[in-house]
Amino acid sequence: MNISSSLKKPRVAWQAVFSLLMFVFMYLPILVLAFYSFNQSPYSANWQGFTLEWYGKLFSDDRILSALKNSLIVAGCAVGISVVLGTSMAVGLARYQFPFKKLYRGTAYLPLIIPDIAIAVATLVVLAAFAIPLSIWTVVAAHVVFCLAYVGLVVSSRLTNLDPHLEEAALDLGATPTQAFIKVLLPQLMPGIVAGCLLAFVLSLDDFLIASFTAGSGSSTLPMEIFSRIRTGVKPDINALSVMLILVSAIAAFVAELIRASGESQR
Repeated sequence: MNISSSLKKPRVAWQAVFSLLMFVFMYLPILVLAFYSFNQSPYSANWQGFTLEWYGKLFSDDRILSALKNSLIVAGCAVGISVVLGTSMAVGLARYQFPFKKLYRGTAYLPLIIPDIAIAVATLVVLAAFAIPLSIWTVVAAHVVFCLAYVGLVVSSRLTNLDPHLEEAALDLGATPTQAFIKVLLPQLMPGIVAGCLLAFVLSLDDFLIASFTAGSGSSTLPMEIFSRIRTGVKPDINALSVMLILVSAIAAFVAELIRASGESQR
């Protein structure tokens, strides 16, 4: 054996270096944000010691709690409406034939690629044309537009991997179409439905642009409240709030992926 070759250092692939740089680029700002959320100084640029004070203050801030309440109402209502309409849409597109089906499919998923600013402006124009006053419910209506598309997409991807003969067998055994849907199809779709709901909930909770165009007075959401505060400078309490939002979003995304993977493994 050649001793020089055995002592040769292993080569680092350029893919590994590129991946490392990519992760540093994506997650270094989040680490810096989390680091300064524990800063004792009210100014982020100066480190004066470790503290949990800013996290405690969030739960006594009435404006933050009011904005959080509005965000949860908007996300909950938007997801609740979207799960019913999105699941029905996905099942209809997968199981039935009707004129202009391909056109309808493309139109239904169009909000996935339309810029948020276009959806926000279009929704505002419609509300103004019908003289509908802006409120928290107009934000819900605007969020249903893109939440519906995300729920429908996730459920439809689950539907493509299911055996349609199970529903036919249930119908042959005397079940009504409603019973076949509830007892046969719906349990199989549940992992996709839950994953779609979690994804839509996170997207609705984090949305700023559409909400800022469609929210009325006194119906500010959490991202809107954060934006209004950082215009005078980023404070540690906003850092702490941002860290908490990131953790909630990451946990929801992880649970959604876990449920989706579990559904795939059980197929």
